[in-house]
Amino acid sequence: MFFLFSYNPYIAVIGDIKNSKRMDGRNEVQKKLNMILEDINIKYVQDIASKFMITLGDEFQGLLRCGNNVMNIISEIEARMYPVNLRFGIGVGEITTEINPDIPLGADGPAYYNARAAIEQLKSREKKRKSGETNILIVVDGENEKEVKLLNTILSLGTVVKSRWTERQREVIRDHIEHGENQLKAAERLGITQSNVNKNLTKADYYSYKEAMDTLSEALSEIRRREDV
Repeated sequence: MFFLFSYNPYIAVIGDIKNSKRMDGRNEVQKKLNMILEDINIKYVQDIASKFMITLGDEFQGLLRCGNNVMNIISEIEARMYPVNLRFGIGVGEITTEINPDIPLGADGPAYYNARAAIEQLKSREKKRKSGETNILIVVDGENEKEVKLLNTILSLGTVVKSRWTERQREVIRDHIEHGENQLKAAERLGITQSNVNKNLTKADYYSYKEAMDTLSEALSEIRRREDV
């Protein structure tokens, strides 16, 4: 077992658009984000305790009852919103108030405090202009410090890999994330050859990146409400 909890955990996810106030076409960006979150709420309905929605002009959040698809959700939002830059805070902890399954606003507790703390840490690191820093951070209540440090290190390394992707590589990877890993069908959708799909994935170190993210997801999948075990 990777994690040990003395409480019954939820996973809060807070997402934030970087530099949104200086962004052109902010209204269209928010419309696109809202559409993506609606798709996420349908696709991952079994995992969601409270739906993902925009809570402020440049911020959105949702609450999960298990960690099975945390990284899938974040990866899909990130890929579909590109080139808009996002940061994500993942907070694991209890929720001490009633939960509205349709609206995440109003729910409170350590899970959200931790997700907020993760967002603030990311902003602080960005101000210090630390190169290669991750845009995703996990904060967990309880005695899991070493485990969380390991997962956040994987996220940092993943950020380094992502930062080197070309526009074409991102396009191919996004197709993989959204539609699955059939290269022939991806080639048809993208109007390129199957060998070109494979070449872009290989040069992007996508398979190494995916293996790291799968390992991360496997660890996070241990986080779940006891009634869901």
